[in-house]
Amino acid sequence: MGLMAIPAAPDVLEDRDVRVEEQVPRPWQTVVWNDPVNLMSYVTHVFREYFGFDLPHAERLMLAVHHDGHAVVAEGAREQMELHVQAMHDYGLWATLRQVPR
Repeated sequence: MGLMAIPAAPDVLEDRDVRVEEQVPRPWQTVVWNDPVNLMSYVTHVFREYFGFDLPHAERLMLAVHHDGHAVVAEGAREQMELHVQAMHDYGLWATLRQVPR
């Protein structure tokens, strides 16, 4: 019985579909929602006091909450956004946490 020659394996280049967006963790957002209880002036006050926004920025966000039903008021690491959500609750505002959509 003779030895059979085994052909050499061809050089194989792996075809990887590596996407940068999948490697970098997506940030999280603090979203404040409209509610029937808090006055617009109070929401503006909270945004200025807690986040340190100037009056025009705080008013723009408050108007987005009022007219659009919600506004993203902060974006970053999950832990920090969780703290912001809790702070908004402490002020009596309705806020949630979400990951930035792809």
